[in-house]
Amino acid sequence: MRKGILSTTAAAAALALGLTACGGESGQTTTSTSSAAPSAPAGKIGVILPDSKSSDRWETADRKYLQEAFEAAGVEYDIQNAQNDKTQFQTIADQMITNGATVLMIVNLDSGTGKTVIDKARSQGVATIDYDRLTLGGGAEYYVSFDNTKVGQLQGEGLVKCLTDKNADKPIVAYLNGSPTDNNATLFKNGYDGVLKPKFDAGEYVKGPEQSVPDWDNTQAGTIFEQMLTQEPDIAGVLTANDGLGNAAITVLKKNNLNGKIPVTGQDATVQGLQNILAGDQCMTVYKAIKKEADAAAKLAVALAKGEKPAATSSVKDPETGQDVPAELMEPQAIYADNVKDVVADGYVTKEELCTGDFAEKCTEAGIQ
Repeated sequence: MRKGILSTTAAAAALALGLTACGGESGQTTTSTSSAAPSAPAGKIGVILPDSKSSDRWETADRKYLQEAFEAAGVEYDIQNAQNDKTQFQTIADQMITNGATVLMIVNLDSGTGKTVIDKARSQGVATIDYDRLTLGGGAEYYVSFDNTKVGQLQGEGLVKCLTDKNADKPIVAYLNGSPTDNNATLFKNGYDGVLKPKFDAGEYVKGPEQSVPDWDNTQAGTIFEQMLTQEPDIAGVLTANDGLGNAAITVLKKNNLNGKIPVTGQDATVQGLQNILAGDQCMTVYKAIKKEADAAAKLAVALAKGEKPAATSSVKDPETGQDVPAELMEPQAIYADNVKDVVADGYVTKEELCTGDFAEKCTEAGIQ
């Protein structure tokens, strides 16, 4: 999401190394080749991002931070986006391996496709990293992500807080879950179920309609939520798994003059999500400091490219194989109207892109400098 630019020092270093980049449509492919330097590893790193539609973060944050980290390390890399096309995902992986990648970092579209790619890489002696999403049964050397169960827990706690603030009595809560093929969506749901299910069981809340959104598709999410609201007009709270799905629900609520009256959750701290929070239409979001995630993944990838096998600080259990996967897990943060400024202060979103038009005054009220 962040629109910051490389520092003058980094830019000068990149120029000195003779780095070149070429971008396809919407900058979907980024490649770099550094001149031979004594400290540069011989290995090449390939990165496959999932899409640019489900969340802005993949192109505006992850690509940017990974690119910066690889350039700072002086490694050769290739970053491409599969645009939610499973066939293209595998084709990109094959091309990267053919073109000499010794490390492959992927954000899988589903575990089946991801496992096929990881198996192929392994057979060619290419090291693998699961980035952001664990490939079930894949057996990647490392997994780098956030504590995604904690993300869901923060969402559940956020919805409880906002319903409490509205003095809701036995509120009906609807769920718009993430993609059923994304293991992270399962972890998010485990987290918010852990908070909300006891409320349902105790009769404090009423479980309303629930549906997973294929491929995190925001257009489908709007259609699904419109059907939910028709089915259950008294929905009092909506647990949506990310800001895109949240905005889809908010759009439907606006059509029915219900925005701001029904709390909606989110995740990713997108500009749109933060603006919805400042406007009072979204209850909260979860901020994940993508730079920390990208830096941790890049550090592992560079080490692997040098032939090293670094130790991980944590591990996660693959629910399919029961095997422990070495992992680096970052901590998420809940964001409400009173601490949107934290996201700006961290540099993830700039004041200029957030505080446009009618949001300028709201930013001032929120203490955003």
